[in-house]
Amino acid sequence: MLILVTYDVNTEDEAGRARLRKVAKMCVKHGQRVQNSVFECILNEAQYVLLKHQLCEIIDAEKDSLRFYNLGNKYQNKTEHFGAKASYEAEGVLLL
Repeated sequence: MLILVTYDVNTEDEAGRARLRKVAKMCVKHGQRVQNSVFECILNEAQYVLLKHQLCEIIDAEKDSLRFYNLGNKYQNKTEHFGAKASYEAEGVLLL
């Protein structure tokens, strides 16, 4: 299923900047960055639960926020892209 993860981490102090780096690194492990604080992740249910838990452990719930949008398995018709940064095929071949 496609999960859209968005976050807003307060970076007014060094602790916040460290949390931001940790959140971004965790999201990179699970998905593709599509905007600065937005990731598209192809996950199964267990991976989704784990990612939510890991990210909630990193953030400061009084200062930061996370949003998860479950677009399901038939997400292809639920997303559109316009403008800069060409779109990608989420389940396509990844070339390194």
